[in-house]
Amino acid sequence: MSRRGAWALGALVAAEAVLAACLVAGVPVPEPVLWGAELCMTAVLLWRLPRAVRAHRDARRRGLTRRAAAWTALCDTVPAPARRLIRHELALSVSLVRWIARRPHGVGEGAVAVPYTGAQTATMYGFLFVSVVETVVLALVIPWPVVHAVTLVIDVWGCFFVLAMHAACVVRPHVVGADGSLRLRYGALVDIRVPAGRIAAARVDRRFPDGRLVTLAGDGTVDLVVGGQTTVTVELTEPVTFLRPLGAPVEARVLRFHADDPRAAVAALGVGAVPGARVTLPSPAVDVPRR
Repeated sequence: MSRRGAWALGALVAAEAVLAACLVAGVPVPEPVLWGAELCMTAVLLWRLPRAVRAHRDARRRGLTRRAAAWTALCDTVPAPARRLIRHELALSVSLVRWIARRPHGVGEGAVAVPYTGAQTATMYGFLFVSVVETVVLALVIPWPVVHAVTLVIDVWGCFFVLAMHAACVVRPHVVGADGSLRLRYGALVDIRVPAGRIAAARVDRRFPDGRLVTLAGDGTVDLVVGGQTTVTVELTEPVTFLRPLGAPVEARVLRFHADDPRAAVAALGVGAVPGARVTLPSPAVDVPRR
């Protein structure tokens, strides 16, 4: 499938999700809109069905189980942007439930959780407040019932999205494993796994880089920015590969990320089974201001 076709299918899935939310909320969606959406989705499914059948048959011939063959056919048929969109929405919903239940994700026995949301909490709650105000104002000023109902559903979903994004960041912290490995995350968007043997050095290093959530320099340095800053730098003996939020692969040789308590994060990396790792803890009076 071409890049344009992949994005078109992703947009169609998103539109279908919005229509489903409207129907669940009881919003009266005009029948022509529903029929048009269903016809488009049916046409896409019929277009991709033969490819899915062939992929499933080929996978079974290679000796894969039914489940593995079905997953292979799905990956071969549904483009990565659409799969990532669906997976991210599901992860947000699960993260909100975990946040309410106070159950972090991916922090095993003996591992150390490294929170990173402190630098963005005020901003996220500010976005949430603005979204709630916008929802109330538009609900009061829009006079047309159908437009009012659709706008209300979209605005409520926006409030959910902001809150779920914050919840995903809270329940998916960075993790220093019991074996000294490192897992860097940002909600359900970014997941970087670094084996213990590839960590050469770790130090507290507060920086304020310009750019997006994930920025890549020409020398292989990757900044995972939260709240406009990073506080820990980890140098690697070998590069690691991970996926950007939109699915593009990235190779990193140096990782800079934010931790609410950078000294504790660096110390955790130093006590794990990291052969030959060098840990630098600068003076707290100079490099890490006391709270």
